[in-house]
Amino acid sequence: MRLAGCLGLPAQAGPARAGVVLVGGSGATDRDNDTFFPPLRDHLLNAGTAVLSYDKRGVGASSGDWRAATLTDLAADASAALDFLRSQPEVEAHSVGFFGHSEGGWVVLRAATARDDMPWVVTNSCPGVSPAVQERHALAHHLRDAHPGSQADVDADADAENTLALYDRLIEAGRRDADFATAMHLVDAAGRPPGLAYYRADMDEHLWTFLKRKQDHDPTPDLIGLRCPHLAFFGGQDPLVPVADSLHVLGAALCRTGRSRRATLTVEVLPEADHRLRLPGGGNGPAPGYLDKLTRWLHQH
Repeated sequence: MRLAGCLGLPAQAGPARAGVVLVGGSGATDRDNDTFFPPLRDHLLNAGTAVLSYDKRGVGASSGDWRAATLTDLAADASAALDFLRSQPEVEAHSVGFFGHSEGGWVVLRAATARDDMPWVVTNSCPGVSPAVQERHALAHHLRDAHPGSQADVDADADAENTLALYDRLIEAGRRDADFATAMHLVDAAGRPPGLAYYRADMDEHLWTFLKRKQDHDPTPDLIGLRCPHLAFFGGQDPLVPVADSLHVLGAALCRTGRSRRATLTVEVLPEADHRLRLPGGGNGPAPGYLDKLTRWLHQH
């Protein structure tokens, strides 16, 4: 299998530089992770940090198929990217770490835990709960926003409840390793509620197999197994991630007996920010202070 991506080196001459591997979120994410990575990449380069990002398996110029992979497979891809960046003569190998956004946070936590040579890891809007719990939270938030306040009539409330009940049946079907035809029978029997399209409008057999394989991933063992400093960013108004529950999980893992003394945890919650750490009405740009907090922490480590 071949991964394709882009390597950015700071323009200024000087000694060997630190580096970061950017790992994108769920779905068919490329090296830019839609529009999220380019401003992050530019900021890191301007701060003197080398940056490598890549197309997920089967996306862009990368071979393979992410839907046929496990999170462990995706972590192996991230680890290979890390080794490539560390092999560059302009980069100080022992100062290269991971930045994982959303699902990419699960990926880099798994990759970092499997290695003894990590200086640090950064997660961005990474749920501390399982995919099944996180996606139910996101679906419920979407359904609530679709019928806000007093405008939500009895029929709309019933539709939302039916949609969430169908979601729960699909999760249980996944735990029984039900095939795609069985899953679609459940959807058809529920009348194909339109709200479910937010969960997966593009569902096919390959995606169903990937989702049921991933749905009960528990990030706690990887959090406990970390042996390096961890910076975790969250947006306080993230509609996709249960932030309070995620913070509870991170705190509980931090207090587990046997956790490495090197595995310090720094949490930054930007109160008004969303899943991509943007403010309402702020366009695609990051919230003020976000990128500065990131580079300041990286320089300290």
